[in-house]
Amino acid sequence: MNRLFALLVLSLMPIVLLAQTPRWQQRVSYTMDIDFDHTTHRFTGTQRLVYYNNSPDQLDRAFWHLYFNAFQPGSMMDVRSRTISDPDRRVVDRISKLKPEEEGHLHVKTLKMNGQPVAFEEVGTILEARLPEPIPPGTSVVFEMEFWGQVPVQIRRSGRDNAEGIAYSMSQWYPKLCEYDYQGWHPEPYIGREFYGVWGDFDVTIHIDRKYILGATGVLQNPEAIGYGYLPEGQKLQRPKGDKLSWHFKAENVHDFVWAADPDYKHVVYRRKDGTLLHFLYQENERTREPWAQLPQIMDRAFDFINAHYGQYPYPQYSFIQGGDGGMEYPMATLITGERKLSSLVGVSVHELMHSWYQGVLATNESLYAWMDEGFTSYATSEVMNFLCQQGLIPGQWTENPHRSDYQVYTRFALSGQEEPLSTHADHFQTNRAYSIGSYVKGAIFLHQLQYIVGKQAFDKIMLDYFDTWKFRHPNDEDFIRVAERNSGMVLDWYHQYWINTTHTIDYGIAEVRPIGKRKVLIKLMRVGKMPMPLDVVVTYKDGSQELITIPLRIMRGAKPQEHPQMAFRVADDWPWVNPTYELVLDDDVKWKNVQRVEIDPSGRLADINKLNNVWEKPER
Repeated sequence: MNRLFALLVLSLMPIVLLAQTPRWQQRVSYTMDIDFDHTTHRFTGTQRLVYYNNSPDQLDRAFWHLYFNAFQPGSMMDVRSRTISDPDRRVVDRISKLKPEEEGHLHVKTLKMNGQPVAFEEVGTILEARLPEPIPPGTSVVFEMEFWGQVPVQIRRSGRDNAEGIAYSMSQWYPKLCEYDYQGWHPEPYIGREFYGVWGDFDVTIHIDRKYILGATGVLQNPEAIGYGYLPEGQKLQRPKGDKLSWHFKAENVHDFVWAADPDYKHVVYRRKDGTLLHFLYQENERTREPWAQLPQIMDRAFDFINAHYGQYPYPQYSFIQGGDGGMEYPMATLITGERKLSSLVGVSVHELMHSWYQGVLATNESLYAWMDEGFTSYATSEVMNFLCQQGLIPGQWTENPHRSDYQVYTRFALSGQEEPLSTHADHFQTNRAYSIGSYVKGAIFLHQLQYIVGKQAFDKIMLDYFDTWKFRHPNDEDFIRVAERNSGMVLDWYHQYWINTTHTIDYGIAEVRPIGKRKVLIKLMRVGKMPMPLDVVVTYKDGSQELITIPLRIMRGAKPQEHPQMAFRVADDWPWVNPTYELVLDDDVKWKNVQRVEIDPSGRLADINKLNNVWEKPER
């Protein structure tokens, strides 16, 4: 018997170990040396890439992104922009009109793996390499590459000479290894949006004309040779002679690297109490002087709120850099247009900073789950901005529901018939509007509505646990739902399936309210929409007192606790979602004459597309 038991235990060990093993992650270590010619807007570079195959698979090929090639007439980005019904106004047909010297180029000249030449092919924005020998699981190889690039005129995110006069916005600028994960390779052509990268370390040296000031991902390693605001107090400047300066940056545990350069940057450094350095690089003029002067202290307070509610920022610094074409997030840095009024400048800064949590540290595959980045970021941005208003740091007033406008936008679009499921790949939405409202707005409502389902206390735990559990691990939508279930004690897969994989809408109404005999009151509710949801029903009585009755769905296998101690509260019998109606009977001691008003979800967290049937008021005699 003991031997049989031992054999059984041994036979189950691989299953147990597999269940306990964290999801594997590939790993990279980039060392790049870049020589930049500002007179031709071209650069040459070398890349040494150590690639760690932590997957269980043998890899016989590899892929790199060559993003700059999108900015050429006839590219997939160009064609898509000219054929989609609602093109991005920043792009439209501009790529098709680029002159040769205005185009973007990124090309690999040589590629080796462990010293052996590698055959490769460039197709648009993707390089495919056929490896001379496979990379076995659990091993590493060294890729060595020579490449060159031409910076395009700024059109979308990257480029030179942006609308505010910033010389270089260098995002998506180098050959970037594509991610390989449990779903395989992700060699996504650069068509319009969203990025996904491999965790790793970057060691980047940029040789550029000495008149330029740079901001970048990572920490500058040679401030004594640079100055320009990077030199610590008391340290002497030892700038070398010559036409160019060499800017040496290092960043650990990031999945991308951005930099920007301009001869007129003003550089302000702000040290937070926790030691995090905040860098602000912008062109000072009459439009930027006052808003940017206020930005450091405001963003310091924003960091306080974000760290407390969404997880501790893990890097030593963050840079707000004027550049790009609006706002775009990167690890440890953002590019933002800077000639804005204070509220707008803070808004874009907060939004791009919040991406450091959902795109930078959690780094979900944005192409597949754009709503988990843009939506979560948008939700948190509204919360942070509401906090800053409450503190009097920016114009505006605090509101109990800072997401109200999202619900209004979503409702109008849901009723338009143009909505597409959030499970749609980011590049494959039929319209830019469907992508934007879906990913940003409906994605934000996903979280606010989840708070309605599980209660605020559980929701706050979910957000922190999600970050702590899945940081640096590329979570997917199922991973988030499991965290939500663990912290709420509820079954929530139904919510995920309806809200993400369908375009079914929510519409509940009050069918009737009437007395039953002398001592009871019946509230009959109806489900009109196809998506089931739990309901909060608030009854207001003649004396002004209120009672909140929550009606859970049976498939939830649980109900949220009381959220408002000042209001009477009870949990009613659950609602089997197949039933089109539900009868709620008030307590025996409630008299018909005392019931004045019944309302579904006065908190506004339920994305009900028809509010007209959500309220019943006793008619006056």
